[in-house]
Amino acid sequence: MSPTDSIKPTWQIIADCLRNELAEYGALLALFAEQQKSLFERDANEVLRLSSSIELQVRTLEQCRRSRENLVSDFAVANAQPPSATLRSLLPVIDNVARPLIEALIGEINHLLHRVRRTSRHNHTLLARAVEVHQDTLQQLRPQAFTKTYSPAGRVSIVAGDPSSTIRIAG
Repeated sequence: MSPTDSIKPTWQIIADCLRNELAEYGALLALFAEQQKSLFERDANEVLRLSSSIELQVRTLEQCRRSRENLVSDFAVANAQPPSATLRSLLPVIDNVARPLIEALIGEINHLLHRVRRTSRHNHTLLARAVEVHQDTLQQLRPQAFTKTYSPAGRVSIVAGDPSSTIRIAG
């Protein structure tokens, strides 16, 4: 909290937190878009680099969300509401002039959250498919190097065999 925050009404500080959270969700979506592009371009190094960036961005977003939740909890307690109250449920105690802004920010965050989840699932599916195709290719090139096993649930697991069984060139 900066020295000027004590002068601002609490709803403005909450709005600032929501705007910051929106920016972080936007940054995460941009990283997912880059990752998807790299997947289609088959740029494994860039996919790996972006995966690390995505993990870092998710941690940043988590900190941002926690900060906002703590602020909202404090605001709820200050207004005789339970600390677990949602921001939407606290709208009646927010200044009338600020409610539309807070509602719009909440709506936009929910919208971006759904986009992030959908894009994350899509990229995960693309990554899983890429790994599957890679494994299939390796199995066709060297079938003796892989062993299929089945779990009690019926799932197939493919395990790479002994690395000493690879072809060696005498020299």
